Amino acid sequence: MNNTNQDTICALATAAGSGAIAVIRLSGSEAFDITQSLFFPANKSTILSELEGHTAHFGLIKQDDEIIDEVLVTIFKNPKSYTGEDSVEISCHGSVFIQQKIIELLLEKGARMAEPGEFSQRAFLNGKFDLTQAEAVADLIASESKTAHQIAMRQLRGTYSNRIKDLRTELLNFASLIELELDFAEEDVEFADRSKFVELVNKISAEIEKLIHSFKVGNVLKDGIPVAIVGKPNVGKSTLLNALLNEEKAIVSDIPGTTRDVIEDRINLQGTLFRFIDTAGIRESNDTIESIGIKRTYSQLEQASVVLFLIEAEQNLTLEGIKTQLRDAKIDFESGEQKIIVLINKTDQINIAKLRGDDEVELISISAKNKTGLQEIEDALIAYVQQFNIQSSSIVTNARHIEAFNKSFAALQQILFGFESDIPTDLISIDVRDALYHLGSITGEITNDELLGNIFGKFCIGK
Repeated sequence: MNNTNQDTICALATAAGSGAIAVIRLSGSEAFDITQSLFFPANKSTILSELEGHTAHFGLIKQDDEIIDEVLVTIFKNPKSYTGEDSVEISCHGSVFIQQKIIELLLEKGARMAEPGEFSQRAFLNGKFDLTQAEAVADLIASESKTAHQIAMRQLRGTYSNRIKDLRTELLNFASLIELELDFAEEDVEFADRSKFVELVNKISAEIEKLIHSFKVGNVLKDGIPVAIVGKPNVGKSTLLNALLNEEKAIVSDIPGTTRDVIEDRINLQGTLFRFIDTAGIRESNDTIESIGIKRTYSQLEQASVVLFLIEAEQNLTLEGIKTQLRDAKIDFESGEQKIIVLINKTDQINIAKLRGDDEVELISISAKNKTGLQEIEDALIAYVQQFNIQSSSIVTNARHIEAFNKSFAALQQILFGFESDIPTDLISIDVRDALYHLGSITGEITNDELLGNIFGKFCIGK
């Protein structure tokens, strides 16, 4: 974006298309005057610029003597508005013609069309929130589940950015002493206690490392937790997917190898979005198409956070035998990097009630055909999510943030290496500035036009 805050901008703030009502938003120094030029209030003495903010006023939008619509105009005075500028919201009937006509009139009176995210960019530039909170606005709008909403709301309320600012401030305080030493380099004095500085850098590094590790979790919680349904051909994978979705999504057949490609659909379970992925059956195959499907199965398996491994119930089935099947399928259940849930299918035919799982492998007995055991699967998936303690943890969900954290962490490690190697202070200070720069870029304390354009350009127009 290369526009300044001198213009008064306008845009449709509600979704495009017909509806019961629509809201058209203006922001800028001329917002009241432009609106007043085409708004005829029921109280004829009303002058928008003289009214109190956060008040709504009924009247007509007219073009000359032609009535366009009956509207409700809500005014917000700077700095107590979303953008920090004088702002107006015109609530009109949701006809596409009415929306377009009012916007056309506003443009004729001197407003211009807002660019994507320009209202939020002005709010950022006017100090209404920092950059992470601005990005949280976009995440909040895009949230499709309670979990994604909670993460975005925590970020919007500043819990996340405040911690980053605190870390940066602690580092900045010591950095200022380092810089002061450089000013008195000829006098060979030390203002900064090296041991305390190392201790601080280690502390900040540890916190950043936690945030970096949280990204894998945060990313899937926001976009939907990938759950791969894996097993040999004909064990009931497609039947299970259909049962979980409560619809005939996948073809079910007695012929082995029916599923030859990845089939995916999403379910919202107790406020968390899960992406269930039905895969081709794992086996040796000379069929070219089926082999491609099996290759894709392993690709999905690597990316999944949770693996539902289906096996058929057998009379002499043992836990060790199940683990052998997992190893044969190249499923790593011992590292703990993925949640592995073994579903023993067709237990309506064979009773294996005495079989129990352990810390490495969780067992659930089901009948995909009869839709039994589905609640146990759902409970296990919800328990997996609850371990992340979303309410009290800072979780990174933004790829831009994780890149900045990685760069800041690398700079902090260079600082430690510098002290261990007795590198001159002026060289260490370069790494200190680098760490501060990348932390500041997350919240927007350090920014540039290109960065702002990349972030706000992804917003919808009107926000």
